[in-house]
Amino acid sequence: MSLVLTSAVSASAFEQSMARCLSKHANMRDAATVMLECSADSGKLSDCKVLQDSAAGKGFDKAALCVAEALPMGSKTGQVKVPMRFPGS
Repeated sequence: MSLVLTSAVSASAFEQSMARCLSKHANMRDAATVMLECSADSGKLSDCKVLQDSAAGKGFDKAALCVAEALPMGSKTGQVKVPMRFPGS
């Protein structure tokens, strides 16, 4: 998944969350892109919904929703679109 994170610690924790979500919900060998729309507040995302899923039915929508729970948002507030790319292996 491609996102820019601000610190090595948060990047490492986020990568672990991403791997856990992918292994639980989708095949890590496949590639996909997912677009979420979420509410951002207090550095976290909530009320996310899937707008687009390039690999519908393969679990990447669930993986993206799972990853969004761990995605640090900093000071962003309001409705945000969150693109996620799962590159596959």
